[in-house]
Amino acid sequence: MSVSRRGGEELSLFRIPPYYYLHVLDQNLNVTRLEIGPQTYIRQDNERVVFGPEKMITVPPRNYCLIENPHVRDKDNKVVLDNSGQAKLLHADQEIRLAQDPFPLYPGEVLKQVVTPLKVVNANSALRLRSILDFEAEDDIKRTAGDEWLFEGPGTYIPRKEVVIDETVRATVIRPNQAIRLRARKETIDRQGTPRVTGEEWLVKKTGAYLPGAYEEVVDIVNAFVLTDKKALHMRSLRTFKDDFGVVRKNGEEWLITMTETETHIPNVYEEVVGVVSITTLTSRQYCVLLDPCDDSGRPQLGRKRLVKGEKSFFLLPGESLERGIQNIYVLGEEEGLILKATETFKDADTGEDRRPGDRWMIRGPKEYVPPTEVEVVLKRRAIPLDENEGIYVRDIKNGKVRAVTAETYMLSHDEELWEKALPPAVETLLAQGKDPMADRGARGQSTDTTKARDKTRVITFRVPHNAAVQIYDYKEKKARVVFGPELVMLGPDEQFTQLSLSGGKPKKPNSIKSLCLLLGPDFMTDIIVVETADHARLSLQLSYNWHFDIKDKLDEKDAHKIFSVPDFVGDACKAIASRVRGAVAQVQFDDFHKNSARIIRSSVFGFDAKDKVRDQFVFGQNCLVMTSIDIQSVEPVDQRTRDALQKSVQLAIEITTNSQEATARHEAERLEQEAKGRLERQKISDEAEAEKSRKELLELQANSAAVESTGQAKAEAQSRAEASRIEGEAAVEQAKLKSMAMKIEAESELERLTSAREAELKYVREQNDMELTKSKEMSNIETDKFKKMVDAIGANTLQSIAVSGPEMQVKMLTALGLKSTLITDGSSPINLFNTANGLIGGLVPSKRRHAPADSDED
Repeated sequence: MSVSRRGGEELSLFRIPPYYYLHVLDQNLNVTRLEIGPQTYIRQDNERVVFGPEKMITVPPRNYCLIENPHVRDKDNKVVLDNSGQAKLLHADQEIRLAQDPFPLYPGEVLKQVVTPLKVVNANSALRLRSILDFEAEDDIKRTAGDEWLFEGPGTYIPRKEVVIDETVRATVIRPNQAIRLRARKETIDRQGTPRVTGEEWLVKKTGAYLPGAYEEVVDIVNAFVLTDKKALHMRSLRTFKDDFGVVRKNGEEWLITMTETETHIPNVYEEVVGVVSITTLTSRQYCVLLDPCDDSGRPQLGRKRLVKGEKSFFLLPGESLERGIQNIYVLGEEEGLILKATETFKDADTGEDRRPGDRWMIRGPKEYVPPTEVEVVLKRRAIPLDENEGIYVRDIKNGKVRAVTAETYMLSHDEELWEKALPPAVETLLAQGKDPMADRGARGQSTDTTKARDKTRVITFRVPHNAAVQIYDYKEKKARVVFGPELVMLGPDEQFTQLSLSGGKPKKPNSIKSLCLLLGPDFMTDIIVVETADHARLSLQLSYNWHFDIKDKLDEKDAHKIFSVPDFVGDACKAIASRVRGAVAQVQFDDFHKNSARIIRSSVFGFDAKDKVRDQFVFGQNCLVMTSIDIQSVEPVDQRTRDALQKSVQLAIEITTNSQEATARHEAERLEQEAKGRLERQKISDEAEAEKSRKELLELQANSAAVESTGQAKAEAQSRAEASRIEGEAAVEQAKLKSMAMKIEAESELERLTSAREAELKYVREQNDMELTKSKEMSNIETDKFKKMVDAIGANTLQSIAVSGPEMQVKMLTALGLKSTLITDGSSPINLFNTANGLIGGLVPSKRRHAPADSDED
């Protein structure tokens, strides 16, 4: 509140401009009155200006303001004053004032809201209004406190004191294949006139902009599912309702919607999309088994199965599932079969037999087979082709007997199965190595990794090398047999190899060589033994023995089994020979042994015959092993003193020889050095002469090079200028050729364009003439047909009557006038007066009438 003061004292004179006002308080009456300009107000002593001068409130068009505690007006729109002369106010009330003349605020009035533009509501939008007081609108609609409604655009909203704006509501655009999901906040009637209860939801699918009602709220925008021939919708009901297709769906019911029912589907508020189901397609070579199939009414038949064969396409209904997915029809060849097992009692359609649960049988090809729902396919079998050297182990599952099948194509029956023959791990390793026992002796005793696993159902085969033998023992018949190579051994179900474990290495160590076959020789073995002479000189001997097995008759089982009577014949033979050698060496001195070592060792092993000669062989009778010769590879003293003495004597002999060779070499080197010095001097003189000669040639070459350089530079410059001129000339010629070619191309293109234009114009004129000619022909035909049809329509008699009607009428008219003859003509038609005269004179010629056009004169 502003009051004019000067020097701390209130003014007594107030000049109030137009459209200004002030409030004056009469202190005697304690009443505040309003003074409006334009005027000059003189304040009395009992008065005090409490507000102003202040400019009046101006509300322009399309604006409003809010006044709190407005004054009261009568029916003539005049301010009502109380007994004291003060304007009556509606306390705690409000008033909306729109565009009007500038007005002042009476004492007690408050500008609650400044001048504000009116709210413009655009199209497809609205204001949600709420009543805070009971009132009756201009359209005789009674509103109570708490009512809500919409002011929809386009329009300008005029505010009321009883109404507040809650929010601005905008329309939701519904595109094709879309819908909006609405929920009722209170009981209401939607825009289609359907009553809705609080919390109810529904869909609006009409394409366009949708403006929710006052008690409606948009929950979500629902997009339509596009269905194809290969996709369907799996739906579930959330409550009992009637769907878009008029079918009543129970709570929790599931169903499919396919393209045959609709191309697009928008889920209802009471249904949910469980998922998209793809079509199941079976070719003519496929089938499937449905679990819990649905009947014609769509109800699942729990616990049942249904066989579906191709060629067919279908959707899995809710509750249905495939037992093992899509399966291919069993196509059996001539050497194939299926082992089947019945899971239920049924009658076999192929054989007519009654099958009980658990029955097993086999069908053979060639044929196509689709197992019924009561049959389980246990196994598909194929005939196993076997060569003469191949076989399989077959076990009868009823009696448990195992047999070997070889040299035929065999298919297991439904009561048979392949049997796996187990072997000891060492034998498995030897079989997997597949190593020739006669090759790579240095690798004996070394283990190698198995490169390929053995098929234990196949008959075990072993190739016995040449000059070798294998012993096989049958644990069922308790017999052994020996197979000599080269031969292929095939083990029966109850047979096993006799594994050999031989000594190896130097000196021999037991169990170093593992083998399945025994080599018959001739072969050799090497051993290191330590002996001691009579004078206690210990020596290390490396001996090599040649041996072989002497079997007179391989067909004799006793001789055959005798070679396997000694498990480790190598270690046994080496120990026996080493014992004899040690005994013989212990009886002689070191010098004697050093001189006669071969005879001593051979005689100790082979012995002497009746003629006191060393025998040629040494035979082990228990296993027919024959030693034929002994080779002494090395003799080394074991005692260090003996070794040192031998080493000293050897070193002394080597030193004497070395000194002699060194003196000879020294003399030879001095002689060669003198010869080399002489040759070096001569070579130095020759090199200096050659150097002078080369220097002379270098100077000559430098002079020639300078001359050639100066000449070459001038020549090169001349050649470059000539070449540049030649290139410029050629470029000019080429440019002229290109220009002429370009002009020729332009002329030819212009000629071609003109030719094309003339041809097109000629073609256009020709076609236009043809069209005109065709049009003329068709018009003439039309006129001819028209005239012909008119003549046919009128008729010949009618035309005749029309033709003769005029002359006859004239004749009758002339007859009525009394004329004997008449001539009617115009000036353009000649008249034969001779004939006319004859007629007139003779009177015998009948009268002739000639008619002219209607505009001719009558003579």
